[in-house]
Amino acid sequence: MLNRRHFIKLNGVTVMSLGLGAKPSWFDLKTFTSQRPAPANRKFTSTGVEVTIEQIKRAIKDPELAWLFENCYPNTLDTTVNFSLKDGQPDTFVITGDINAMWLRDSSAQVWPYLPLIKEDEALKSLLKGVLNRQAKCILIDPYANAFNEGPTGSEWDSDDTTMKPELHERKWEVDSLCYPIRLAYNYWKTSGDSSFFDENWQNAGKLILSTFRMQQRKDGPGPYHFERKTEVASDTAPNGGYGNPVKPVGLICSVFRPSDDATIFPFLIPSNYFAKLSLGQLAEMYRTIANDTPTARACEDLSGEVDQALRNYATKQHPVYGEVLAYEVDGYGNQSFMDDANVPSLLGLPYLGAMAATDPVYQNTRRMVLSAANPYFFKGSATEGIGGPHIGMNYIWPMSIIIRAITSNDKQEIAQCLAWLKNTHAGTGFMHESFNKNDPSDFTRKWFAWANTLFGELIIKVHRYYPELL
Repeated sequence: MLNRRHFIKLNGVTVMSLGLGAKPSWFDLKTFTSQRPAPANRKFTSTGVEVTIEQIKRAIKDPELAWLFENCYPNTLDTTVNFSLKDGQPDTFVITGDINAMWLRDSSAQVWPYLPLIKEDEALKSLLKGVLNRQAKCILIDPYANAFNEGPTGSEWDSDDTTMKPELHERKWEVDSLCYPIRLAYNYWKTSGDSSFFDENWQNAGKLILSTFRMQQRKDGPGPYHFERKTEVASDTAPNGGYGNPVKPVGLICSVFRPSDDATIFPFLIPSNYFAKLSLGQLAEMYRTIANDTPTARACEDLSGEVDQALRNYATKQHPVYGEVLAYEVDGYGNQSFMDDANVPSLLGLPYLGAMAATDPVYQNTRRMVLSAANPYFFKGSATEGIGGPHIGMNYIWPMSIIIRAITSNDKQEIAQCLAWLKNTHAGTGFMHESFNKNDPSDFTRKWFAWANTLFGELIIKVHRYYPELL
């Protein structure tokens, strides 16, 4: 999902599409040695996470699935977090894995599966509070940036034609980049009861989020943000002088880039607008309850309501096969694109975010559409089937899409099939990847992609809780 189009071929590994009970060619109990760093080399150790690993592993009958869980679930803590105290407050910088930068989206998603443990694990709670503190500082540096350096070091993307700063790694405007920190902050508060993070910094960051969303409704022109990059990859830059394709102001919020870091075709990205509608409501509750700031709370609610009404008016269309479905992108003029991308927010992942009920008939119709040949980025090969996207290109499936498919399903047969696909496509590495070839999972991208790893751990915990018989 990031700017790394690098493919890795593992020689000598034969990958087959098999059920949970079958044994791929790499199956050998002696190879199921933990792939975690040695304890002394881990970035952060959580007692709660270690206890959870042992409890869940004991409940998993399949040794390979247990091994995958042990490797993947703690991967964010093991390898990507830099925790410290700054001015007496927790500060946590979270890299994505093989890219040494902190994405607002990825950092939120990477630590999300640990939230249920913070009431019993004070050190883990402090780590997550440090993520929130760091994210507020990042937003205040630049609300349009998607990724940040740990300090003012500059970046390989400093030549991009946009307003770069030394603290920025990349400056692609993505609506979801400002939604994810709200999601993490709101649920940290609801889980722990600790509202101390919502200090002056966070309140100022929240107001900046609100004003940025308003600006990117583009009621008074395109606003200050533009982005162009010298590149041979069309989706890595924005058209029309860096402002993206034109929109008719209808109340939706423009996202010049997708959560895949690819440029939108029609800038009203529907999954991200559903996410923004939800996030603005959560932000309003924090302002009203924690900060006693009723005017800002009302302003958030007003914008959330405006986005909601615009989604009702512009987000759907009658599909000839699947009935009323959600478009992926629209422009307010009547143009709509019908597809889905593996990166979350996606149409498939709306219930995972809490942005739409899984039982909603429009969601169910949309789900059937995006998990079919009607979605140009749904791929079916000899190894498995799943959703990819233009970031890597045709015929590359993202494990993230298979994980989200399982998380958003209550069909035990579908969940079991997703587990089988995930187990049989890690190419013997013991980790999830960014993407893999639909016919050959040993041809994959990104050996170290912490978001996908931790998300897999979240799936296993959910299955253990609700469908333990599948493990």
